[in-house]
Amino acid sequence: MMRNDKNPHGTGGSAVEVRGLVKHYGETKALDGVDLDVREGTVLGVLGPNGAGKTTLVRCLSTLIVPDAGTATVAGYDVVREPRALRRTIGLTGQYASVDEKLSGWENLYMIGRLLDLSRKDARARSDAMLERFSLTEAAKRPAAQYSGGMRRRLDLAASMIGRPSVLYLDEPTTGLDPRTRNEVWDEVRAMVFEGATVLLTTQYMEEAEQLAHELTVIDRGRVVASGGVEELKAKVGGRALVVRPSDPADLPEMARALAETGLDGISGVRTVPEEGQLYVPILADVQLTAVIGLLADRGFEIAHIGTHLPSLDEVFLAITGEKTSGSQAALEEVAA
Repeated sequence: MMRNDKNPHGTGGSAVEVRGLVKHYGETKALDGVDLDVREGTVLGVLGPNGAGKTTLVRCLSTLIVPDAGTATVAGYDVVREPRALRRTIGLTGQYASVDEKLSGWENLYMIGRLLDLSRKDARARSDAMLERFSLTEAAKRPAAQYSGGMRRRLDLAASMIGRPSVLYLDEPTTGLDPRTRNEVWDEVRAMVFEGATVLLTTQYMEEAEQLAHELTVIDRGRVVASGGVEELKAKVGGRALVVRPSDPADLPEMARALAETGLDGISGVRTVPEEGQLYVPILADVQLTAVIGLLADRGFEIAHIGTHLPSLDEVFLAITGEKTSGSQAALEEVAA
């Protein structure tokens, strides 16, 4: 499964603009001056640990709560001054399916369509179309209480699309789903974006962010701590590194000293990771890689393994949010210093 890149840059305008958004709960700052933009026709992935402020951000942008300070416009509407008009242009899927379990799948969709002021004819037609799209037609007349977790999630997504929203908020939409159902949800998100929707996606699944998001924003303790594309964020924490494991771990300090003293062009931030028995060398170009290997060979070091390492999005997330890690991640943090 690959990310849908048929519309990688949207139309260029911003569907969501947030400036200095603040929300307090007593002395706790859930949002502490958040700025972000979501370009039309793209997916912005919002990452952050539990309690970072992701859900509070979604609740502010969907008019469920009122921010204490700052401004936010969605699809051209101010979230504070024009909430009624805004609600007609957005869809929301939360962390847990919010369908009425006593109603059938079709009745849930029809009810939401009518609440969105669709005519009876349009609400019926739209409900039928969404059930077919999300592979729920056979279960249309069954109470939602009899649906599996994955079916409820698909029904919840279908409900969020009944009104053809131009902006869709997905707040950890695949939490608790099995891998197959998660892939089905990803496919539907790609289809929504292909059809022109703009998506703000909060998630703790790094694979999900890499699959779906065109750009990423990392929030920690209510503040934006990093933003950019996946590869851009990887580069911010050290980019590609040459990994060298000598045959004799005792050679690690001497290898690092040899590289530092030689002063090869562009080589800096060399660090050893004794518990792994490996040396990490930041590499910006293949010519540097060749130079490092040549130097170590000339100095007579016996090498058991050599390779390159690009940080995963998991490692990027941990490095940016300041989580304590070990092993190769600790080396990456040292390399980035």
